[in-house]
Amino acid sequence: MTLGEAVRLEIESDGAATITLDQPDRRNALSQEIGAGIVEALDEIEESDARCVVIEGSGGSFSAGGDIEAMVEGIQSEMPIDERVRILERTTNETIARLVEFPLPTIALVDGPAVGAGANLALACDIQLATEEAAFGFVFRQVGLSVDAGTSYLLPRIVGENVAKELVLTGDIVGADRAAELGLVNHVYADEEFDEQVEEFVEKIVSGPPVAMRQMKRLVGDGLEKSIEQALVDEATAQGIVFGTDDHEEGVTAFFEDRAPEFEGR
Repeated sequence: MTLGEAVRLEIESDGAATITLDQPDRRNALSQEIGAGIVEALDEIEESDARCVVIEGSGGSFSAGGDIEAMVEGIQSEMPIDERVRILERTTNETIARLVEFPLPTIALVDGPAVGAGANLALACDIQLATEEAAFGFVFRQVGLSVDAGTSYLLPRIVGENVAKELVLTGDIVGADRAAELGLVNHVYADEEFDEQVEEFVEKIVSGPPVAMRQMKRLVGDGLEKSIEQALVDEATAQGIVFGTDDHEEGVTAFFEDRAPEFEGR
């Protein structure tokens, strides 16, 4: 399925949905077209039987950040600054927020540059898998801008405040190995092994119990904002939801029968 001219969506029968950013001539910069396509794709996926979302870029780039052509147009136009801010809120911000809050597990496949808003698009996913060619940079300063696209929310949560400040104040590009050391990616795979390793990883996610997986994602995502008392109460409430599922019964039965469980999302 093609969403506009910038994004492709494929929902596999095994439960994985893949969103492909498809403007390689612009290095998949987070344009209005790509942002709208991602949101539309997520809407389609939420109505499907998918269990996991994979986001990738075409042409050797994940996403090269903000739309420079749109920036040039903004500078040259007479559009009021407050209107330019509202456009940002309606496009990039909506896309990042929708992805962060999406109920299914999300995985970014980074096989090239993920820069600026593109880096945040990757970090907005739950898990990041990278090739050795991956590179991350929060390069807003290079174009005379402050951070946006969720940088101040996402980056400190992953790398800590001091490192986050270093990355945004210097605008340095970090390669795959350094990104892994900082926690920007979960795994770095050799280029020739990437597809196989990704397939195995995604299969591990989609084979999990869907109801419980949604609860896990929500609880961990909210955990930093809670007291220990509130976290324990919310975890108990979530267990109350999954105790009644067929998947819980299947998991316990499979454990005692010494076999792999087959979860159906009920």
